Amino acid sequence: MNNIHIAIAEVLIDIEKELRELQLWDDEMISDEALMSEQPFAIDTMTFPQWLQFIFLPRMYFIIEQRLQLPVNCGIAPMAEQYFSVLSLPSLPLIAHLKKMDTLLSVSWQSK
Repeated sequence: MNNIHIAIAEVLIDIEKELRELQLWDDEMISDEALMSEQPFAIDTMTFPQWLQFIFLPRMYFIIEQRLQLPVNCGIAPMAEQYFSVLSLPSLPLIAHLKKMDTLLSVSWQSK
């Protein structure tokens, strides 16, 4: 595993930690139907935090563990900013981690 993979894994852990601290972590698995959404961020079947927990984090952990090619053009932070803008939650640390993820993935793409 190279340095970019380690940095991404660290941010994934930070994202999960923030979701838990904000009490946005679901203890139960989401339905199979919800997971089959083809919409961006599965907006039609789950909340943004659920998408992070059930789609983004598992996929990214899998990519890191299998040493697969990292995604490019990641733009998660703007969606988070929009989602959390109407909620009264201390979401700035979570958004900061998502911005860091966006940056890391764009840097990994540029260094190829």
